[in-house]
Amino acid sequence: MNVTPNNLPGADASVANVPAEVPANDAHVASADAASAIAKQDRLFAALRSLDSLLIAFSGGADSAYLAWAAHTVLGDKALAVTALSASYSGHDREQALAFVAVTGIGHEFIETREFDNPLYVANQGDRCYHCKDELFDRMENLRAARGFASIAYGINADDTHDFRPGHRAAHEHAILAPLLDAQLTKAEIRLLSNAAALPTWDRPASACLSSRVPYGTAVTPELLAQIDRSESVLRGCGFRQFRVRAHGNLARIEIAREELPRALDPATSAQISAGLKAAGFTFVTLDLEGYRSGSLNILLKA
Repeated sequence: MNVTPNNLPGADASVANVPAEVPANDAHVASADAASAIAKQDRLFAALRSLDSLLIAFSGGADSAYLAWAAHTVLGDKALAVTALSASYSGHDREQALAFVAVTGIGHEFIETREFDNPLYVANQGDRCYHCKDELFDRMENLRAARGFASIAYGINADDTHDFRPGHRAAHEHAILAPLLDAQLTKAEIRLLSNAAALPTWDRPASACLSSRVPYGTAVTPELLAQIDRSESVLRGCGFRQFRVRAHGNLARIEIAREELPRALDPATSAQISAGLKAAGFTFVTLDLEGYRSGSLNILLKA
């Protein structure tokens, strides 16, 4: 049977509750070995079981959703998922987070963060993510003290250590737990295990904060991020799944997954996209022929 928070709230979750066979015919999970993933999940559950209580930084993406579900499964109402609201968090991501909460029944709260009050964040240098996470963990520490929670965790996985992610420094400074990384769970394994648990996030496309769409050195403002959010809603409305709208002044550079590019190049679709993004506030609209690349703007840090 599938493990769900509804049938195991606070139970003694173990590997025995997870199906021995999980679907692996999707590109998201095909590279994961089921037996290894289940063994790692068993270690994850054991680590969570050793905690008195836990706050989880929850964005609604595949990693933090799986961690929030696992913590709820093991700790019940001693686990609380926390989502930060600010101009950098898209309306779509908020909807997805609420949908996950409704389906799984995990404990959840929104908090407000004020990273835009920090000029070092607004300046959007290479350490922008550090200042964002520093603010997030400050707010979560305040919540932990007020509510009496023992620990805070976030959803870094074993693959994330290979990318440029300055936010991890903030996590280290705040002594934030990294249960998925400690269990050495990879992204593919998290998707496979999420599929087995019938979590709707198992195949959710990667999603980063809206500020990641702005080139380093260009100030991030709530107004600019709202423009990007409106623009990405246009692409979502056209049925695309994996994409980014990168803002280069009055020019929008659209990255779309390679398998979806042919449809984006269809004259009728491209006209619809162009009109939508111009209505959102851009003067010029371009399609990046290299397609979607996670963290593509990081190349500017190496220039």
